Amino acid sequence: MKIVGSSSVSVFSMTIYRFLILAILLTVTHDSSCSVVDNKLNNVTDHESPSFRTNRTSFPTSFIFGTASSSYQYEGAANEDGRGPSIWDTWTHKFPEKISDRSNGDVAVDSYHRYKEDVGIMKEMGVDAYRFSISWSRLLPNGTLRGGVNQQGITYYNNLINELLSKGVQPFVTLFHWDLPQPLEDEYAGFLSPRIVNDFKDYAELCYKEFGDRVKYWITFNEPWTYSSVAYAVGRFAPGRCSKWVGNCTLGNSGTEPYTVAHHQILAHAVAAKLYKDNYQTIQKGNIGITLGSNWMVPVSSSKLNQDAAFRALDFMYGWFMDPLTYGEYPESMRSLVGDRLPKFSEDESKFVKGSCDFIGLNYYTANYAEHVPSRNNYTNVIPSYTNDAQTKLTTQRNGIPIGAKSASPWLFVYPQGFRNLLHYTKRKYKNPVIYITENGISESNDPNLSLEEALKDDLRVMYYDHHLFYLQKAIKEGVDVRGYFAWSLLDNFEWSSGYTVRFGIHYVDYKNGLKRYPKSSATCFKSFLKK
Repeated sequence: MKIVGSSSVSVFSMTIYRFLILAILLTVTHDSSCSVVDNKLNNVTDHESPSFRTNRTSFPTSFIFGTASSSYQYEGAANEDGRGPSIWDTWTHKFPEKISDRSNGDVAVDSYHRYKEDVGIMKEMGVDAYRFSISWSRLLPNGTLRGGVNQQGITYYNNLINELLSKGVQPFVTLFHWDLPQPLEDEYAGFLSPRIVNDFKDYAELCYKEFGDRVKYWITFNEPWTYSSVAYAVGRFAPGRCSKWVGNCTLGNSGTEPYTVAHHQILAHAVAAKLYKDNYQTIQKGNIGITLGSNWMVPVSSSKLNQDAAFRALDFMYGWFMDPLTYGEYPESMRSLVGDRLPKFSEDESKFVKGSCDFIGLNYYTANYAEHVPSRNNYTNVIPSYTNDAQTKLTTQRNGIPIGAKSASPWLFVYPQGFRNLLHYTKRKYKNPVIYITENGISESNDPNLSLEEALKDDLRVMYYDHHLFYLQKAIKEGVDVRGYFAWSLLDNFEWSSGYTVRFGIHYVDYKNGLKRYPKSSATCFKSFLKK
């Protein structure tokens, strides 16, 4: 056995290494100074005026606070000004039953037409930065340079970037947030083909050339884990591929395709990052990274089997990408359990993937209990799938008790101490990288029976942010190199397969009355928090 990225070590040394990490994390998890804040979260009906107990002075003076969005969830204008279709346009129109309310992002919250209003909201709040994504098919309707550049799309993003800067808001730009141009899916199956790497490189370079004089923070991919697993292992996101026995998909292979798609995303990221660093960084003086998402994993019991299961779960969600980016190869657990189904990096690929990020974007929402599942390798007729490769069962409750307060999303339970744990895990296992928290937030139901006054009173969200900011500033004081935080999300929006049935925004969008925006209690709290 060996530790990824290092020389071979003995089994004993590996055991000591893992024990030390576990001991550190258990120490972090059981810090008694945080018990008051944890207990208070379970009582969100008390009658205190909603507020945050910290403010921006609790953070370093150069720390960046912002809000976040993505193109398909926000922009609308799906068929306007030369934009081409993405796989999410196709998915929502061809299979409306896959979306909880049979909705789509054709209009979304209409930020394409209302960007000045939305930037004004940010200015009023006092945020430092805004993270948004570019619609690949708005710039390149056919997905490639040879298919032509849509100048109207260039103009829109120039206008948005200029408006942000004029109001003192720094743009953080994501190049890919899951809305692949449909022509690339049609031509060669998108990220299943290595051809995507060069087409993504061309798209990235177009963005560097057009916007890089003003954009100083680039994010190549948003949550490649989600795109690889939810879209290709269980088929719940576009393009909706999986093995039929896993998710009743018509096309796909849950045992191979998630790994292929992830591999090509990592290579595309590395190629685009190298291009930026070689040809643009010195002149434009920006930084480039990638955004990864991960839950924190809590062993369902203190047994060694379940502790190891929690480590494997982290490897299969987070290490899948962090290990190559830090050490140049996949985690040992994945190489062992997935075997030949896991692609391999060539020696040259390993070199330019390793160290390709100036920073890591990290999205944290929730945690899971992790339980060991015995290997089924000795059984006949076992069909491999990413969904069971980690030999770990993830749950949100133990002995019938949820891991935390429930949101409106079945996967999201409030576990703020996991935020700090994940940051410490990243610091120790991955060489203390520069981190920006690029998403953090909680959903509530879109309840039509609530009055507007009631809908604006989002006390659980206020408490959620309060607790996560508490643990964030604690981790920073303990040496984790976090330099920014982006709340998800500025506005209620199209929430993928949930459609408009849940709301993640700190501003309420009235879908029945012209998409008018109203600040929720959480927005008011952020405004107070951000006062300088």
